Amino acid sequence: MDTRFLETFLAVADCGSIAEAARRLNLTPAALAQRLRVLEQDLGHTLVERAGRTVQPTAAGRAVMAHARGVVESVRDLRAIASDGVPGGLLRLGATATALTGLLPAVIERLARAHPDIDYFVQPGSSADHYHRVVDGTLDAALIVRPQFEIPKATDWLTLRVERLVLIVPEDAPDLPPDALLATYRFIRYDRAQWGGHIVDRYLRDHAIAVDEWLELDALDAIAALVNRGLGAAIVPDWAPPWPEGLRLRKIALPDGGARETGVIWQRWGPRHAAIDAFVAACRAAHPVPG
Repeated sequence: MDTRFLETFLAVADCGSIAEAARRLNLTPAALAQRLRVLEQDLGHTLVERAGRTVQPTAAGRAVMAHARGVVESVRDLRAIASDGVPGGLLRLGATATALTGLLPAVIERLARAHPDIDYFVQPGSSADHYHRVVDGTLDAALIVRPQFEIPKATDWLTLRVERLVLIVPEDAPDLPPDALLATYRFIRYDRAQWGGHIVDRYLRDHAIAVDEWLELDALDAIAALVNRGLGAAIVPDWAPPWPEGLRLRKIALPDGGARETGVIWQRWGPRHAAIDAFVAACRAAHPVPG
């Protein structure tokens, strides 16, 4: 059985559309449909069926899905093992929203030039979610905020950025000290459920700063856009550019404001260790930490 046909079936099941799956796999819809037919003939069962405007797995298809991903991953692991230390195969990565735009592109650019045989799957999400996915082996590595606890010995960490906390206010805000500005504007809080939000919350508590809290959310770009419209002030980490275009803000460094560390966590061992090591080396080269 050609595992590419299993990958085709999984893409159709994930997309709910033959046309969308074909675009994702860079195939024509006719070629993709032919792969499905061959797989169904090989297994002796129909795997997908029409449901209105979408395509969904049949009962047999759902049963195959339960094992197909593991089979595909195992074959990819065998290819990586057979490469004899040459970085290649599928690298499964996670990244936070700011890391996706501010850190990952330069790393992938460098890595793609040096190791063209590496393929990529990149999953967006929160630092906490990605941390657990790396620890349980679902992801090979992730760009996240450093956890405030010791990481397991099966993983390792490299800091790529130290992002100081800054107070952001509208550009036309009065020239006042940070505590006076926080008393002037409603406070837009970085979500306390996020690891970066923990650091902001600790700063407020450690400095006994009372704020007129108005809104709490986990999207830093959205927080900056709200401040830009004069709707409040916020304390955020000075994350890697790009920031949203057209913002008219003032960034004010906070005394003893603390910082969040953003970096890469990865699995130390595994069949894709050569590709993971190459990814970490590209992270280090693309984003050297001063000092």
